[in-house]
Amino acid sequence: MDITQYFTDYTLRTITLGTAVLGAICGMLGSFAVLRKESLLGDAISHAALPGIAIAFLITGAKDSNVLLLGALVSGLIGIWWIRGIVSKTHLKTDTALGLILSLFFGFGMLLLTYIQKQPNANQAGLDKYLFGQAATLVESDVILMSVITGISFLVLLLFWKEFKLLLFDQDYAMTLGFNTKFIDGLISFFIVVAIVIGLQTVGVVLMSAMLLAPAAAARQWTNSLSVMVLLAAIFGMFSGVFGTAISSSQPNLSTGPVIVLVAAVFVVFSFIFSPGRGILFKQIRLLRNRRELELQKTLYFMYSIVRKHDDISRPHAIRILNNFQGFTKNTLSKLEQKHWITVKGNTWSLTDSGFETASNLYNTNNPLV
Repeated sequence: MDITQYFTDYTLRTITLGTAVLGAICGMLGSFAVLRKESLLGDAISHAALPGIAIAFLITGAKDSNVLLLGALVSGLIGIWWIRGIVSKTHLKTDTALGLILSLFFGFGMLLLTYIQKQPNANQAGLDKYLFGQAATLVESDVILMSVITGISFLVLLLFWKEFKLLLFDQDYAMTLGFNTKFIDGLISFFIVVAIVIGLQTVGVVLMSAMLLAPAAAARQWTNSLSVMVLLAAIFGMFSGVFGTAISSSQPNLSTGPVIVLVAAVFVVFSFIFSPGRGILFKQIRLLRNRRELELQKTLYFMYSIVRKHDDISRPHAIRILNNFQGFTKNTLSKLEQKHWITVKGNTWSLTDSGFETASNLYNTNNPLV
């Protein structure tokens, strides 16, 4: 597809901007859900929004997106209020409360949708788009609304950054300092609900939680800094929206929402494998390096145990006495020589001063090599 179409084609430009903004706000706010270990929160709230959409339609009889999303917002806020209430008033844990609200609200929402579909009024057609999303229905006013909400969310994030960070990592300490933790927690939850609601039209109830969590999960693999994580998550979410829109528009009959989620999943998989700090690949590399280093230390210690019996540490010893030592290889000997811990001449070896000092530091009663 010609890249100029992203600037000249109204529909494509609108969808691309909308999904990019949605990805950015979801990644930004999803970071807090991931770090608070409330990964099911996005799933629960997106499903809790469904009955609000249905009730808003039943009251108004119209498919006005703003009205339906307002109903979804109210329903989502009630859902998260119930979740907090269950956790605080009962002995149930957060994951149990999330599962209960998800099932209850989604079941009620599906019941209402079924009732609506059986009504003789033909105006109800298309409500099912909120289940799986339909990015093609985005218009310029939707993108403007998303951008405004994203800007407000970013501004609030900057204003309450210290409070959010403190609540995230040490809620008890925040309470001792006199912060209103319930207000701060409610503020975070409110904007997470708002981000979920504005994404329902694009991604849908079923996939919205992935849009909220995937960019944040990918960003978490690359950094230990909250600010960097939020920035990376926003970038990953934004590019997921742009690339997902590009892929879906290049092929017929490809739904934009699912493709966006799949692109976000690619970012997650790539991060899980290739991130330097936590990636599977680099973990395996570090594990192999540690094993090799341990083999070197074991061999060096064995040499040290031979050499320390003699006054002259530079006295040469035959290589053949190492052949029965478990783990000894010619490659190990070569690496020890590269580190200047030993010298090799023909079929003999001798420990250097540096090697003797290094080995003597390994020689203690608490060392597992002893």
